[in-house]
Amino acid sequence: MKYSEEEYENMLSRLFARFPSFQNAGASAYKPGLANMQMFDQLLGCPHRKYPTVHVAGTNGKGSVSNMLASVFSSLGLRTALYTSPHLYDFRERMRIASADGVRYVPKEFVWDFVQKWGETFDHLDLSFFEITTAMAFAWFASEDVDVAVIETGLGGRLDSTNIITPQLSVITNIGLDHCSFLGDTLGEIAFEKAGIIKPEIPVVVGESSPETDVVFERKVLYTNLPEAAYMGDRAKIMSLLTFADKIEPRLWDRHGEILGRMDLQGPCQRKNLRTVLAAIDVLSTEGFFHRTGIAPGTATGNLARPSDETIAAALEHTARTMEFHGRWEKLSDTPLIIADIGHNSHGLKHNFQRLSEMMSSGEYDSLTIVYAAMGDKDVDKIMTMLPPQSRLIFVTPSSHRAMKAEDIFRKYLQAGNDPSSACCSASVEDAVRQVVSLGPQDLVYIGGSTYLVAEAVPLVGKLQM
Repeated sequence: MKYSEEEYENMLSRLFARFPSFQNAGASAYKPGLANMQMFDQLLGCPHRKYPTVHVAGTNGKGSVSNMLASVFSSLGLRTALYTSPHLYDFRERMRIASADGVRYVPKEFVWDFVQKWGETFDHLDLSFFEITTAMAFAWFASEDVDVAVIETGLGGRLDSTNIITPQLSVITNIGLDHCSFLGDTLGEIAFEKAGIIKPEIPVVVGESSPETDVVFERKVLYTNLPEAAYMGDRAKIMSLLTFADKIEPRLWDRHGEILGRMDLQGPCQRKNLRTVLAAIDVLSTEGFFHRTGIAPGTATGNLARPSDETIAAALEHTARTMEFHGRWEKLSDTPLIIADIGHNSHGLKHNFQRLSEMMSSGEYDSLTIVYAAMGDKDVDKIMTMLPPQSRLIFVTPSSHRAMKAEDIFRKYLQAGNDPSSACCSASVEDAVRQVVSLGPQDLVYIGGSTYLVAEAVPLVGKLQM
């Protein structure tokens, strides 16, 4: 069968239907374990071994951290691959390469050829959608001879399909209660799963520390690196592999306020993400990573080829534009001010709601309207107790069979003791967007709670304001 746009779209639809993604199907698409992925990787010739990688896991912030790191790498003249999930608009967003020529998504023709060649193997190995896309990304990156790849985990870490790689650095952004049915009911249990990306002799950066999770990471680093008989003598050396970003002051942190103010990635969590990224760059510099990868002349300082401070700052300030990164505290409109964010669990929404409350307290805005949706596996009961005071809620049901019905969210809203007159259910996402775009210049609007909601709402805002 020959490639055509129509056949490509049909093939992609069949791929989604035959191998459902967690984004679409939820629990039924989750297949923990690495055996099938490792077997398929062997058939492909282990493409991920052909370039250095940085591995990023965490409950929240891993997308922002991955894109920020990729922006820095590409600014240094490195052909930088980036694998993230889920996508907002186009399946190919999951696989990008950034270089001096801009950002390229994986070509449709490559996706087509890969599926045509390996389709029977997908069935034979009973691969998950995420295993297929991970292998596809690794293969495309190798075919493009990239200099480095930033690889974001999907769900968890220990049993995640991406965990066949041995990176130059492992990054764990933070730990929160999300996907508990798969990863555990406590922060310690979830930290154990995320810590599964830690490899022998590979440095680790943890973005946010806590008494409940620090001990998990410390034990994992020790047990991964240390022969039991040599425990006491090598402990200090081994523990030097582990860096908690919020327990140190990374280089450039004295300028974090300036950098945050200029960044096109805004949002209450970016301060923590920035600190994690700066710590990661420090560790990579110390380990000689930039020296080995051969960064462009004029962009480095020092014997170990550390990128210059100005190069790092400029790259971080333009992450969203450089990497074509969307859905993170993204401003969709000035009048009214409409912000969209894909934060979807209580750990992430807590910070977003606090930021909205602060904005309302400034006296600059007359009202706050939140368009909210959630998938059925989210702790909506808890989220309904965290809403900013005096906010008006519009609950919607996005186009996903995993989505919680707007009426069920409204019921949980009432059970949390909220004012029934301050919330309503909208017939559709379009109807909700139509309501908010007609608000006045002193009104503040937040759209979030679900990736699906943001993906539907963003193009509607532009369309309805034309």
